[in-house]
Amino acid sequence: MIFLDVDGPLIPFKARPSGRSGSLSSAVTQPPDRTGNPLLDRLDPNDGRRLLALRCELVWATTWMADANEVVSPRLGLPDLPVVDWPDGDQDPGRGLHWKTVFLTQWAAGRSFVWLDDETTDADRQWVAAHHPARALLHRVDPYTGLTEADFSAIRQWLAQDADTA
Repeated sequence: MIFLDVDGPLIPFKARPSGRSGSLSSAVTQPPDRTGNPLLDRLDPNDGRRLLALRCELVWATTWMADANEVVSPRLGLPDLPVVDWPDGDQDPGRGLHWKTVFLTQWAAGRSFVWLDDETTDADRQWVAAHHPARALLHRVDPYTGLTEADFSAIRQWLAQDADTA
């Protein structure tokens, strides 16, 4: 399973280099932007193809929630994905943990997972290693560049190790 954040990993904080942004494949057509979000042009449609090629269950783990399926999925050529429904409240998990960490670990229900986010830290990795029975890769994506081939390579390598232990 791969948990996907949107802002940072898929919509980088800086515009993508020429040739990445707007380089539409013939299979993906950009729907008209009716959201008023000027940053949607930073989505790289190739990210959708590369995510699907990982052959994992993809799950939105973003504050975009259901809007990720309505706005982001079509631009990436992704089907509707399951969406993590965050609990109500602004509970601080303490211990330097990201507010998503405990909940995503519970959502994974003992299964191996990859979490792609721009805000994970060593504290999150240590907590998951101590409290989650299966393998987990908390992969921090540089929010200024978004997902890169190096990120996908690291994920593929981790998944290959997971397949070797299965």
